[in-house]
Amino acid sequence: MDVIVYEKDKGFVLGRLREGEFDYVDAGDEVFEAEFFQYLGAKKYLREMAESYPSPRKKHEVPVWFYLASNVSMRLHNEHSFLQYKYVVRCGGMLTGLGPEVGKKVVNKDGDIELSCPGFNKKNDYPRETPCDQDYLRKMARDTEADRLQVWFNRDIARLWKKHKVYDEEGLFIGDGSYLFVPDNPRYEGSVRMLFDKHNHPVDPDKVRTEEIRNGQYQWRRCYKLVSLLHTDREGTFCLVAALRVVPGNRHECPVFYELLGEFVGAVGEGVVRRVVLDRGFLDGKSISHFKLEHGIDFLMPVKRSMDIYKDAMSLISEVGFEVYDPPRGQECRGDNAAQEPKPDKIRKREESRRKTVAAKNAGAQALPVHKAIVRREVGAISDFRTWDACSVPLTVVFCRDVYEDGRDDVWLLVDTAPVQDPSHSRDDYAIRTRIEEMHRQVKCFCDLTKFTSRAFSLVLNQVVFILLTYNLLQVYLLRHKQTEKNRSPFPMMRKKLIPAASWIIVFCEGKVGFFHTMEYTEILLTLEESARKKALRRTRRLRSEMTEMLRGPPGTF
Repeated sequence: MDVIVYEKDKGFVLGRLREGEFDYVDAGDEVFEAEFFQYLGAKKYLREMAESYPSPRKKHEVPVWFYLASNVSMRLHNEHSFLQYKYVVRCGGMLTGLGPEVGKKVVNKDGDIELSCPGFNKKNDYPRETPCDQDYLRKMARDTEADRLQVWFNRDIARLWKKHKVYDEEGLFIGDGSYLFVPDNPRYEGSVRMLFDKHNHPVDPDKVRTEEIRNGQYQWRRCYKLVSLLHTDREGTFCLVAALRVVPGNRHECPVFYELLGEFVGAVGEGVVRRVVLDRGFLDGKSISHFKLEHGIDFLMPVKRSMDIYKDAMSLISEVGFEVYDPPRGQECRGDNAAQEPKPDKIRKREESRRKTVAAKNAGAQALPVHKAIVRREVGAISDFRTWDACSVPLTVVFCRDVYEDGRDDVWLLVDTAPVQDPSHSRDDYAIRTRIEEMHRQVKCFCDLTKFTSRAFSLVLNQVVFILLTYNLLQVYLLRHKQTEKNRSPFPMMRKKLIPAASWIIVFCEGKVGFFHTMEYTEILLTLEESARKKALRRTRRLRSEMTEMLRGPPGTF
């Protein structure tokens, strides 16, 4: 079955409705989800993703595009167990967005609302409650090879974003490596058990005393590692997960990342990735030199104090001309637009009273220690550094100095493969990594990214891939609809904002669809001309008869 696309055209539908003509009427609550799937269909995202999906089946009883749509719908509702699929279908707006040919809401003889779905073949002896069975979705996900699924996300989906011009022209990317913790069950395929401190940093068990582990200072945790390539713009209006790889937790992220970057660049071609901002864990002079010389990609990252380049640079610090560094406006504190608007007097007085109360309670509290209070930030740079033996390209060392109230200063260094005219720009770029990785952390921590319902690695990876794919699709949808402020919200908050509980009457007519408020739709029916009213009545009775026919026999599933 092909994807059936309905164009949103309320004016056309309203005109035909006033003539008593329509094809189907439905009630919808999850309007955003319906519009979201209509957008995916109109942009042909579902069909294009399905064409390259590494399906394990030679024959498809259910179209691959519908499998992808169902998977995305479940992630929108934060459901990861396929057993919940039938509830997602009933409560969500996917069927409304895909049209009545996929499924319709009907009323049975007891007055209860049920779903009636024609299915995708002629093998159903009884009416269907869902377009496909949850067991089909689970088996399809389980049987999809993990390696091929990652390649699909990193290559085919990456090309899809390029085709639809999603990538920002500046080509700013960020490397990230993080742990995905799971229950301490060895049956989680590919997971490893490692020792972590209270900040979830891995430690060497041979360097930790047994009594420290017993006292709870360290703990053993089972985990995977997620290495990802993130794409953003300078304003931080989106954070696209461009490529990913899930590996055992004890694998170092550095070689995995550069393999991932090479795979991505090979898929999208030259010019998409222009600048990559990394953390210390990705220091690899040989790989940096390769991507700089072969693909023209510039890298920005901090250096470790133990490295020779740090010692060599610090020996020349007296020759550096420092200047005061001021972070870009809005970078440290973005603020709310609502907070800048005038407030009613009673609210303003209430806030002032609360501030006085809090100040009185904190009057005796100890102020920030002098040695922790930063009074000034400075930057400076030295170009054409070549003392990093593993790196064959010249580097610019950017000195970042933080001066504290007690006169002490702290210097940390960034290395940049791009020519640096103003060192403050390099520090600005590195600050983007911190801000964007916080958004990515929200996705990892608060989207049940590790609440796996299966221990099979293929299903673990399926959950990770489709959560992040759904997150990407949402961001693309919001970018196209000029709603970038919602993109800055964590994924859970984004879902709450985007899936409102509003009631609509949805009318389909000749490939068009229109959304009407219930009172608006009622007014239209009550003001129809007599001939149109009779025509609408005949059409309504015919639809009601068809609904009754659909419900004959006990409900069945595929």
